[in-house]
Amino acid sequence: MTEYWYNVKTHQIEEDAMSDWTQLIGPYKTREEAEHALEKVKQRNEAWDAQDED
Repeated sequence: MTEYWYNVKTHQIEEDAMSDWTQLIGPYKTREEAEHALEKVKQRNEAWDAQDED
């Protein structure tokens, strides 16, 4: 099964993790999910920050 990764250095989607793991976010089941990786990271960071404030 193909996995998709977001490369934070090149800002490209990779199939089956071709780059070094330190540059990748994932895996994701679909290319579309990987395309929105940075949005998910931002949402999670904001949620964690809100929890820290409580």
